[in-house]
Amino acid sequence: MRCNEVMKTTVQCAGVTDTVQSAARAMRDRNIGFLPVCDADGRVVGTLTDRDITLRLACEDRSAAQTLVGDLMTREVISCRAGDDLAEAEKLMATHKKSRIVVLDESGAACGVISLSDVAERDSATRAAVTLRQVATREAQA
Repeated sequence: MRCNEVMKTTVQCAGVTDTVQSAARAMRDRNIGFLPVCDADGRVVGTLTDRDITLRLACEDRSAAQTLVGDLMTREVISCRAGDDLAEAEKLMATHKKSRIVVLDESGAACGVISLSDVAERDSATRAAVTLRQVATREAQA
């Protein structure tokens, strides 16, 4: 199975200069917890999760309306390509302890997102369970 068979293709991105408040509203309105962060050319330069917002904003006592996405985002982008085998995406998720990864096109722009729930819905129960256990170890160690 290929990543393009599993990925969500409607990708909402945040800009580096967007406020965290606008990104959080986009997450709320679309019922998602993950946004790729793109530069002016559309290339993915980071990611922002609901967890990033909750922990980093609260712990640092910042204002969501005055904090830029670029100041809060995770700069390490874990990604795959649409034509990659799903096993590669699962391996990346397990290795990097990520429950969501970005699917990039040839230009480095986001063309999809794969979440652990996408893997669980479409992959064999055994493989999904193994990936879930590997990703979940970060919670136990944190």
